[in-house]
Amino acid sequence: MRKTITLMLLSALFVSGCQKKTENPFFSEYKTPFGVPPFDEIKLEHYVPAFEKGIEEHQKEIDAIVNNEAEPTFENTILALDKSGRLLTKVSRVFYSLNSAETSPEMQALAREIAPKVTAHYDNISLNEKLFERIKKVYENRNELGLDSLQLRTVEKYYEDFVRNGANLNDEDKAKLREINQKLSELRIKFGENLLAETNKNFLLVIDKPEDLEGLSQDIIDAAAIEAKNRGYEGKWVFTLQKPSMIPFLQYSKKRELREKLYMGYVTRGNHNDEFDNKAIILEIAKLRAQKAKLLGYETYNHYIISKNMAKTPEAVYSFLNKVMEPALKAAIRDREAMQAIIDREGGNFKLASWDWWYYAEKLKKEKYDLDEAELKPYFKLENVREGMFYVANKLYGLTFTKRTDLPIYHPEVEVFEVKDENDNHVGLLYLDYHPRPGKRVGAWCGRFRQQTYENGKRIPPIVNIVTNFTRPTETTPALLTWDEVETLFHEFGHALHGLFTDGPYDRIAGSVPRDMVELPSQINEHWASQPEVLKYYAKHYETGEPMPDELIEKIQKSSTFNQGFATVEYIAAAILDLDWHSFTEPKDVDVLEFEKQSMDRIKLIPEIYPRYRSTYFNHIVGGYASGYYVYLWAEVLDADAFNAFVETGDIFNREVAAKFRKHILSDGGNDDGMKQYLKFRGKEPSIEPLLKNRGLY
Repeated sequence: MRKTITLMLLSALFVSGCQKKTENPFFSEYKTPFGVPPFDEIKLEHYVPAFEKGIEEHQKEIDAIVNNEAEPTFENTILALDKSGRLLTKVSRVFYSLNSAETSPEMQALAREIAPKVTAHYDNISLNEKLFERIKKVYENRNELGLDSLQLRTVEKYYEDFVRNGANLNDEDKAKLREINQKLSELRIKFGENLLAETNKNFLLVIDKPEDLEGLSQDIIDAAAIEAKNRGYEGKWVFTLQKPSMIPFLQYSKKRELREKLYMGYVTRGNHNDEFDNKAIILEIAKLRAQKAKLLGYETYNHYIISKNMAKTPEAVYSFLNKVMEPALKAAIRDREAMQAIIDREGGNFKLASWDWWYYAEKLKKEKYDLDEAELKPYFKLENVREGMFYVANKLYGLTFTKRTDLPIYHPEVEVFEVKDENDNHVGLLYLDYHPRPGKRVGAWCGRFRQQTYENGKRIPPIVNIVTNFTRPTETTPALLTWDEVETLFHEFGHALHGLFTDGPYDRIAGSVPRDMVELPSQINEHWASQPEVLKYYAKHYETGEPMPDELIEKIQKSSTFNQGFATVEYIAAAILDLDWHSFTEPKDVDVLEFEKQSMDRIKLIPEIYPRYRSTYFNHIVGGYASGYYVYLWAEVLDADAFNAFVETGDIFNREVAAKFRKHILSDGGNDDGMKQYLKFRGKEPSIEPLLKNRGLY
């Protein structure tokens, strides 16, 4: 009897173990506080089944819309479509967020497996003739259906989406479009994998002689020693192509040949004719996009993308960029000549090169403003800067941020904050992930683990995440940020505020602003970082706790336009390169490097400056910013004018202006055309002059 009971218990335990193993966190409501993803429970083996079930459930929902015999209405067609695909969205937001912030070879393999399935699924929806017929019927009758303004806009946007995604194509062209979309999906993944490998693995500057560290401060040296230890080079110093490692070396190293080696490693990523080479990939992407644009009835891919933006036409964008490029290039040339004069005075027998720019720009800044980046960093302890951006949000919008240690996180370095409004109502959650890791792609971005949505008339609050690659702490110092990193954190936090404040009952339009307006919330937020009263709050010396002295703040103010010629030129060069890659009227073969050279020659780019992103590592345009990298500068026209709305009142924290900005831009930005929403906030159209003035180009 005892033996029988024992066997029964073992059998029960085995069944229980199997059941536990097959439990998939995506298949039920998260049992975590606020419904955050249970990162500690999600395993690699959960993703593919969740994607497959998500696709299956979404298709059933689409079939139910299509097979509904009732006359198409907003509720049974548009709203049903808007609220469909919940499980697929749920797993997608986690998977794609972590594949950017915490990837692995196994996860990359999953991405390659998942991508064609997801692409095919969304093509099946976009090209579903019966579904489009119902949407079209609602669209054509929209003015007789008694719809409110938000419902009308939602109908119009879905109709526009389906047309732009090929719903009006014949069967043969639909098949071609499916094939193009599949190929583009695969190429995007491969490009990103190559870039990650090139940045994090395939180049290291290993230094084993102390004399080769000449010019570097102790914190830079300590960080390089930690990097070396982590990579198996203990007792040496390692510098990588991650900007927190590379830029300080370029700024301060006296070893010109090592600066050249490091910088050229950076600007030749994806261009080594090996397994990680991206030249053929970027060309194939450009050709496929040209083919796609032609199929959809557009002259070029630029026309296809920009037609739905505020700019409307590629010609308008080129004109705008050229207008800013002219004074920016003059400013860059003036700085180049000033830096060459320093080289000559010091007896250097060489011409300034691209890898020299950061080093001599630091010298020139010291000479003109008596300001050195190293003077600033002790005042920019990461935690203090974070509290500074929270302070601004509190002063403007009444938000409070409380650190939560009881919520699941996907990496030990990640922090989570609960966001509440001034009435103590829960607004959302903010995840912060600061430092470089081998599994994290380069750059900084803001995403969502959950977008705000409405279910049964109730708003479901968002879960927003900011991911950066900032300077790490060392054994002797906390994480001390550069000024560029400070501005980047404020920038991404502006995106986060947009995500936290977005409020609308229809997923398609809630928070959906034109691509060339999407950087307005982020870039306006940068303005507060440098305001004296804000600096007084967060810029405190990490050792003494003393606030930044007035004379240092004054130097920051006076030097605010320093090197803006360089920054503007390298940015516009990349924006032009993006547009040129997407200007093909039909697919054509070109030599990638020669094409890039001709593009830069046309705008008279000086040899001392490379475009901010070259073709083989221009991940922005492989992803969501294709034909749209220009939007940062376009949005700067808006953000410069929008910040003036505060300045004009004499109070940079004017709550009345902040309330209008929150409502018309951050909360309701997707409710109407971009410029109409801006006019509701500002009352007038912006001009280019504030942008030029802010950059010292006017």
